[in-house]
Amino acid sequence: MKTNLITKEGHDTLQAELDFLWQKERPEITKKVSWAASLGDRSDNADYQYNKQRLREIDRRIRFLRKRIEALKVVEYSPEQEGRVFFGAWVEIENEEEEIMRFRVVGGDEIYGRSDYISVDSPMARALLKKEVDDDIVVQTPSKKTYWSINGIEYLTENK
Repeated sequence: MKTNLITKEGHDTLQAELDFLWQKERPEITKKVSWAASLGDRSDNADYQYNKQRLREIDRRIRFLRKRIEALKVVEYSPEQEGRVFFGAWVEIENEEEEIMRFRVVGGDEIYGRSDYISVDSPMARALLKKEVDDDIVVQTPSKKTYWSINGIEYLTENK
């Protein structure tokens, strides 16, 4: 099940994408479709066919973003979170081979294109939630069990 949580930054990013598609890209593509349609025979008109397809993709993404943004709940930082892993935390962990990983626990809508973000729904994030520095965790994945120790927890906020 996908959690409907998102950080303020993640929400702002999705909103900016929606605004860009609706206010800038869609009107430009609509103009191109109108221009290409005015040239006549649409069956052999690559400009028309390509831009019409792009317009459908943009409209699909706009519909998705509008519905998704409406369903999401923005989780703001709270001082009570300090010292423990909660949504929005940057966490540094280390395993027995002294491999160190640092990532942020965020909503599933925020992880795409970011190797330093993990979904709050992932096995790693679930094992980390509510833990403190120096706590040990076991992460069970379909292929293996891994053991990690928490080295650091940090919340980056504008108000701090």
